[in-house]
Amino acid sequence: MKTDKNATMPNAHLHELFIDELRDILGAEKALLKGLKKMSSSAQSQQLKDAFDAHYKETEGQIARLKETFGSLGLSARAKKCKAMEGLLAEAEEIIEEFEDQPEVIDAALITAAQKVEHYEIATYGTLATFAKLMEHNEALELLKANLAEEKDTDLKLTDIAMSVNVA
Repeated sequence: MKTDKNATMPNAHLHELFIDELRDILGAEKALLKGLKKMSSSAQSQQLKDAFDAHYKETEGQIARLKETFGSLGLSARAKKCKAMEGLLAEAEEIIEEFEDQPEVIDAALITAAQKVEHYEIATYGTLATFAKLMEHNEALELLKANLAEEKDTDLKLTDIAMSVNVA
C-alpha cells in the first residue's frame, strides 16, 4: 500500500491504519442504514421515529463524504465488515425483541442502543480526524470533521428525546 508519496508525508507510519479504519467505518455506516430502518419501525414515539429517519438520511450523506475522503487520497472507496457495528446492531435487535411488548420501555431501550452506536462513531471519526491532521490530509480532515460533528449532534438529539420520552 505504501507509495513514494506516502513515504514522504508526515506521520506516514499511520497511513495503512488510517485507510483500514476508513474502510471499517464505511462498512459500519452501510450496516447502520439497515439498523436504522428497523429501529425506526420499532420506535413508539413519533419524535424518535423522525430522529431515526433523519439520521438515516444523514448517514447516507456521511457515506458520500467517506467516498469523497477516499477519493481525496487517490483511492477507491472500499468498505470492510465492521465487527463492532455488527455487535452493536445485534444488541439493538436483542433489545427490540426483549422489550417490543413493553411500549413504555421500548423507546428508552432503542435510545440506549442508538447512543452506543453514536459513541462508537464519535470515537472512530475523532481518531480518523486526528490521523488525517497528523498526516496533513487536509481535505480528508474537513470531511471527517463534518461527519464527527453530525454524530455528536445526533447524540445530543437522542439525549433530548430521552428526556421527554422516558418521563412517565
